[in-house]
Amino acid sequence: MPDTRPSVEVSGAILEKLAVAAWDAREHAYVLGTTKVGCAVLAGDGRVFAGCNIEHHHRCHDVHAEVNAISSMVAAGDTRLLAVVVAAERERFTPCGGCLDWIFQFGGAGCVVAYGTARGRPLVRHTAGELMPYYPR
Repeated sequence: MPDTRPSVEVSGAILEKLAVAAWDAREHAYVLGTTKVGCAVLAGDGRVFAGCNIEHHHRCHDVHAEVNAISSMVAAGDTRLLAVVVAAERERFTPCGGCLDWIFQFGGAGCVVAYGTARGRPLVRHTAGELMPYYPR
């Protein structure tokens, strides 16, 4: 099995900072359904970028919160993704396969991926490789 350890140490304090940004971004989600999602990512240079889901009435044009945050990171000039925190009021909410493709592209198997189910609750922490252990590398 490939090594999925994070390439750099991402502390709990950093993840909590990302969680605050993700929950704040979630407030701006544009949804036609019921699930608002926020996401914050930690770039290789230490900057934090946030995004929310934006749903389109044709649904095939929906923008997921993770892709929104990663796109903002790339638009700002960084392509190294260290950590992702997703905020959604659901029992569990890990990134979908498409979002994990983006996470693998910029963060690799060792990228820290965490989610929170309510503001202020403990985060559940994984690596991208743990969520998709058979992802082609």
